[in-house]
Amino acid sequence: MYVEHRQDGTGRTIASDVEVADTFLTKARGLMFRRRIPDDYALVFEFDEVDKRNLHMVFVPFDIDALWLAGEEVTKKKRLSGWTGIGFGLADRIIELPAGAADGIERGDTVRLVE
Repeated sequence: MYVEHRQDGTGRTIASDVEVADTFLTKARGLMFRRRIPDDYALVFEFDEVDKRNLHMVFVPFDIDALWLAGEEVTKKKRLSGWTGIGFGLADRIIELPAGAADGIERGDTVRLVE
C-alpha cells in the first residue's frame, strides 16, 4: 500500500510505509507519544462521510504535513507544528506525513491510497 499524488496526469509516491487508523483507539492516539516517523511514512484516518475534521499536535514533538481529502481531492493542506499545531478542514480522509512530504501538493490535487 502507498500514497500517490497525481497532478497534471503524472503520479508520484509520497509515502510507501502506510498505517491506517481505522478504530476509535487508533484515531484517538494518532501520532501521539511517538518520537519520530520515517521519511516515507503516512498515517491515514478514514471516515464514513465528508465532515469538518480537526487535528491537534498535543504530545506530538515533531512537525507534520496534513492533508484533508474529500474522496481523492485535496481540500486543505497545512503544516502543523509539534506540540502546538491545530488544523481544521472538510474531509472523509486525513493523511499525516512527515514535514516537507506534501511540498508541491495543492488544494484540488488528487491524492489517493493505492492498495
